Order: sequence, then structure tokens, then C-alpha cells
Amino acid sequence: MFFAETFYAKMTNAVCESYNESWVIVHYCRLKAYSRNKTSLHINATFLYPAHNIFLRMKVMKKANGYKPFLFDYTFDACEFMRKRNQPFAKMVWNMVKDVSTINHTCPYVGLQVVNDFHHIQLPLPWPGGDYVLFLIGFLMGSHSLRPMVSVSHLWKIYNRHPSYYVFNTT
Repeated sequence: MFFAETFYAKMTNAVCESYNESWVIVHYCRLKAYSRNKTSLHINATFLYPAHNIFLRMKVMKKANGYKPFLFDYTFDACEFMRKRNQPFAKMVWNMVKDVSTINHTCPYVGLQVVNDFHHIQLPLPWPGGDYVLFLIGFLMGSHSLRPMVSVSHLWKIYNRHPSYYVFNTT
């Protein structure tokens, strides 16, 4: 698969929230700065009961006089995706986190689930420079309704060139 290498993406913020702490407890969700241009995402959450019917809403927004919808906003069956890998935008996100997470198996999800040291953002297409946010909202299918379980907001900035290009020499 072709990956665009002409841009640089830097994570700027991450927020995780559990809507139902009797099902999911988020222990921590933070960015760790290794250098000026490298940050990594660490998420640690525990599913207290087996989750068999999980739906995930993915939404990307771009900052332009406030955050505006950009590229995609849809909900899909996450358990089916883990079996068939049949959602193109979900697969794009999945390919970035599959090697640094413990969520790389089919449903049910129970116990500790982590994303450790996620820092390498590779997108299959070039994106315009700017500030973006990816919202991931997990829903648990109950009796004829979807109940929100957990949400992750992940902000990043895309530069058309590496940030060192923009640093001016003052000497």
C-alpha cells in the first residue's frame, strides 16, 4: 500500500472518558512527549464485563473557524470489523494502532485493554495541512438500544513539511 510521506503529523491532545464506569474504567489516557516533534499516546482501560456487541462511531473534523466535519462520520459494528476488516476508514485507523494495542482480537473484550506508545501516524493519502480531531465513541448494544460506553478524542496537527522546516535560524 502507498503511504504519503510528504507530510508530518504531530499529536497535540488526547481525552478519554468512560460514560458507564460499571462497564469500562479508563485508568489513564495521556500523551507523552519524547521530543519537540515526537509524542506518543498511551491509553489503559479495563472492561469489567465481556462486551460482545460493540459499535464504534468514527468522526474526523478539521479546524476552520471552529471544528467542521471532514472526510467521514459513520457508525459500524466493531465486532464484525474485527472478523472481516470490511470498513475502509476504520481499516486506515486500525492499521496504525494494531501493532501497539491489545485490541487486536475479535469480540468479546474483557479485562485490561491498552494502547502503548502509539506515535507513528501514516495515512494512505496526503491530507491538507491543519488541525484535526478524531472522535471514537464506543457503544454497547443493549436491549434494542445503543448505550455509549467510552469516548476517545485524539487531536493532531498535520504539517505539509516537517516542523524543522519552519524554524528560522536567528544567528
